[in-house]
Amino acid sequence: MIETHLLPDDGLVPNNPRLPLIVMAGVVGPDQRGAAAIIARLGANGWRGAWVNGIYPFHHFHARAHEVLVVARGTARVQFGGASGPVVDLAAGDAVVIPAGVGHCRRAASADLSVVGAYPAGQEDWDLKRATVADHARALREIADVALPARDPLDGDGGAVVKWWLAA
Repeated sequence: MIETHLLPDDGLVPNNPRLPLIVMAGVVGPDQRGAAAIIARLGANGWRGAWVNGIYPFHHFHARAHEVLVVARGTARVQFGGASGPVVDLAAGDAVVIPAGVGHCRRAASADLSVVGAYPAGQEDWDLKRATVADHARALREIADVALPARDPLDGDGGAVVKWWLAA
C-alpha cells in the first residue's frame, strides 16, 4: 500500500511545495530486512550515504537532500510536516521517501527500532535543520535547488518515486 501527502508550509517547517511525502507499507519483505540487504538495495538504485540508527525525537528536516527511511526492525510512530502534520505508524518492512524540506519527528518507537536511511547520489552531505524561523528562511532558498533522484530508492526504474515525483 502506498499513500502520499503533499504537506503545506506550517511557518516553521517549509515542507515541499511540489513533491509529496511517500509512505510505502510492506515494501521490504521479511527475508530482506537486514540492514546490509537494505543498504545494498538502496545503493543499487543510486541512494548513498546510508546509515543505521533511529529517527530523531524532534521536528527536523533536510533542505539540501531528499531522504529515504526504511524500517528494518521494530515499529515507530512518526509525525511528518511539523506540529500539525499527519502521524504515521511504521513497522518493519515499511519505507518513507521524504522530499527536501519535509519535517519529521519520532513520537514513539519500540525498543528494537532499527532504521536505514539514505540519500540520492550527490546529496549525501545532507543538512539538519530544525523547526525555527531562521532555519525555515534558509530552507526556502535551498529546497528548490535540490535535484530529483534518478531512480526510486527501492524499486529503481519503477516504484513510487518514479510515479509521484519523476513522472509528475
